[in-house]
Amino acid sequence: MFTKILIANRGEIACRVAATARRMGIKTVAVYSEADADSKHVAVCDEAVLIGPAAAKESYLVGERIIAVAMATGAQAIHPGYGFLSENADFADACAEAGLVFIGPPGSAMRAMGSKSAAKSLMETANVPLVPGYHGERQDPEFLQEQGDRIGYPVLLKASAGGGGKGMRVIERSEDFKAALESCKREAISSFGDDKVLAEKYLTRPRHIEIQVFADTHGNCVYLHERDCSVQRRHQKVLEEAPAPGMSAKRRNEMGEAAVAAAKAVGYVGAGTVEFIANQDGSFYFMEMNTRLQVEHPVTEMITGTDLVEWQLRVAAGQKLPKTQDELAINGHSIEARIYAENPEKGFLPSIGTLRHMDTPGAVSFELGGTPGGAPAAVRIDSGVREGDAISPFYDPMIAKLIVWGADRTQALARMSQALAEFQIVGLATNIAFLKRLVEGAAFSSADLDTGLIERNSGTLFPKAKAAPVGALALAAVALIGEETHKSAAASANPDDPWGNARGWRLNSAYQRQLSLTDDYSAATDTKTYAVGLTYHPGGWHLEVGGVDADLSVTARAGSEVSIKLGATSIHGNVRRDGDVFHVFTGGRHFALTYNDPMAHAGETEAPGGRLTAPMPGKVVAVMAKAGQVVQKGDALVIMEAMKMEHTIAAPSDGLVEEVLYQVGDQVADGAPLLAFKAA
Repeated sequence: MFTKILIANRGEIACRVAATARRMGIKTVAVYSEADADSKHVAVCDEAVLIGPAAAKESYLVGERIIAVAMATGAQAIHPGYGFLSENADFADACAEAGLVFIGPPGSAMRAMGSKSAAKSLMETANVPLVPGYHGERQDPEFLQEQGDRIGYPVLLKASAGGGGKGMRVIERSEDFKAALESCKREAISSFGDDKVLAEKYLTRPRHIEIQVFADTHGNCVYLHERDCSVQRRHQKVLEEAPAPGMSAKRRNEMGEAAVAAAKAVGYVGAGTVEFIANQDGSFYFMEMNTRLQVEHPVTEMITGTDLVEWQLRVAAGQKLPKTQDELAINGHSIEARIYAENPEKGFLPSIGTLRHMDTPGAVSFELGGTPGGAPAAVRIDSGVREGDAISPFYDPMIAKLIVWGADRTQALARMSQALAEFQIVGLATNIAFLKRLVEGAAFSSADLDTGLIERNSGTLFPKAKAAPVGALALAAVALIGEETHKSAAASANPDDPWGNARGWRLNSAYQRQLSLTDDYSAATDTKTYAVGLTYHPGGWHLEVGGVDADLSVTARAGSEVSIKLGATSIHGNVRRDGDVFHVFTGGRHFALTYNDPMAHAGETEAPGGRLTAPMPGKVVAVMAKAGQVVQKGDALVIMEAMKMEHTIAAPSDGLVEEVLYQVGDQVADGAPLLAFKAA
């Protein structure tokens, strides 16, 4: 077994690998970019070496630099994690040439399966069913459009070297083909350095089911059952679960054997995933093979009682697989939710900022969870960030993976709903509330699954904004008054002096207070401002807001936790202040209430209108408008790229483009005006 390995990745997968290596007595070396100098994965490894600037292409994607660090630190092997160089065959070969073990499949297997087109040709030879499409080398736009017309719409365009939903477009009409192709190729070259695409029939209501395979150097290959990854947005997975609901033993065996055959056909070694697209009638088609560990591998670990990273290390060291196919039974049900810094109400735009507060549900980190052969931990969290860390624009905006286990799917669903209710983050927008609606929604809870589930249920998943409940307003008011009282007492030389405190005492009168709180509806487009009236009396306060007129008292307070009684109703919550915003967590929901302090904002003026702004920090990749151009509502004006995803800024109404402020290739800050626009 190895004594030291280098982890050529960052974030939660680097922390995950480090945890398993530590348990096995293996030392670890981290590599990091300038943006990651204070990151969690640097802290948890035994050594850490700077390899370059923040941009991945100048740090995590520079293979020769990583190999040099491995040689200099005495590492015997390199674990690539997922993403970055994990599926780079040339890097795997370079490791071997340097005398280092690449903890993954050989370069030949990656080359065979790394290209979606080549993989489909290989599967066709092996008689594995394929979705109708074009997977050839010819790439001129006119020919590709002819293929799309031949296949029949809707057509799915995919980057041949792609993954993670990047470089994918669904085209509904022939006239939209060329524009979608250009966008797809731009994203593909940016993400993978290769703009080759393939086209195939886009199936309606398909399920995305993948099989985890594992092979060693002794000729053994097994499948660790399946995962259902149907719940997606922008072709990126949101929820994953294992086993797949409704999977029969016969179908599981057929798909598992097909996946093992695919792995053996290319001389595969290590962890891999064979992905299938399945119709509702049970028929399935080969989609692609990911020649690495997947982000969603924890659900497989939870139901099989395995540590797949440990398997990777043992197989890479020349050992046999720890288990045979007969020993890989399914125990219970597991669901994984990806907690992202993004805003679902704004098209899932990435959110950049600092994790000012992060309180996770009662959970264990991987190395403490469960025992082989026993029941896993009910809740597990894999994360590469800590409270106080920043989510930057340079990398994937994942905050954590929340994984739950239950004896059956019903119990797993209940545990996931509860865990999401307890997951509290302040400092940037997240998808937690969206995930909770998704898990509790009728479609997912009843296992009515397909890759269009989110779009199909958008009405319930993106409900119309509701005003903050009175209980949340009361908790925010109590937190504000309590904070002012504490500051006043701390500043007073005599805390008992009634003239020097902010408890609300008045001589021969009642102290009345009007608080203005604005509810931003959890970053939705609408806002509502409330006038919260408070009248002090010796036993507490009297509150008036939104038609409610009731006595208010604090029954318990410990840190940010607050319990109050409003009339005859008891309310409990957690309140965190971030600047002027009071983040209230109560009843499994999160409310962001801004305190409008007129003294704090005196003299401020509104920003000038008429300028369309960047929705996030990123790079301008296309400019379709010119100064003096008349445009119609919805016309694409500028395309930006952030975190390797494209975002189109469109005209909000008919009007005139007065000035274009940025050109292709320019880096733009969040909120920066992109062009001057005059509505018609």
